[in-house]
Amino acid sequence: MEKETVFYATGRRKTAVARTWIKPGRGKILINNREIGDYIPTESMRLTLIQPLNITNNIDSFDINVTVSGGGISGQVGAIRHGLTRALIEMDPDLRPILKKAGFVKRDPRVKERKKYGQKGARARFQFSKR
Repeated sequence: MEKETVFYATGRRKTAVARTWIKPGRGKILINNREIGDYIPTESMRLTLIQPLNITNNIDSFDINVTVSGGGISGQVGAIRHGLTRALIEMDPDLRPILKKAGFVKRDPRVKERKKYGQKGARARFQFSKR
């Protein structure tokens, strides 16, 4: 029996972590054992998620299985896209320049700023009263 080639990568965004597996197939995408349409509510987020596949012309070439946890839906979509990009690079290192030019290789470092003591939030202050 021939061993199936499966490529794995981890993607992160905000507090979300996505574990991504890709293997040759027909373009089926499962996120947490659910279809992409069931898990991701909006079409724009679905398009964001599959951008690495569109750029590399691999939209119907791979079956993708993702386990994602943490964060909200937007962070999870970003984490999945990052994991998908890294898995594609592991599969074919020649795709790296294309994906790097599109800005998908680097992890987005922006995270929520912590609340400061004596303040209402990270930057917001309590209302000042002169008297």
